[in-house]
Amino acid sequence: MIPDIDVRSLLAKKIYVGTLVFEYEPEEDILDIPYTKFSSPVKAELRYEIFEDNSVEVKGSITFSLKGACSRCLEPAEKCYTEEVEALFETPEGDGETYGYQHVVKLNEFLRDALLFALPSRLLCGNCGDPDGE
Repeated sequence: MIPDIDVRSLLAKKIYVGTLVFEYEPEEDILDIPYTKFSSPVKAELRYEIFEDNSVEVKGSITFSLKGACSRCLEPAEKCYTEEVEALFETPEGDGETYGYQHVVKLNEFLRDALLFALPSRLLCGNCGDPDGE
């Protein structure tokens, strides 16, 4: 389950920074590589900071594994990916470059977007792997 950041409660307690470490099951429908699936939950390690204007910056990393058939030779393949992620949440609403929130930052949309950007275009086995590391 993806936690929320209760900004109102944190401000009342004078807590302006924090860390969130959690795992969640990704939506399978965002993966469009044939014969491939997520082989483990997505692990998120995030740090948040609440600024004076009540905007909230979230930075960290997500790690996930894919398992399936190699996109070139169809042999079994599995690979782990780690991606650095970052977002800014503003109240009352985002401007297209940022995410909006009201009292509570919901990380679901941000994490879905981050995972979409982190997904490779194909899954390759060790024999078919590209020199650039994909």
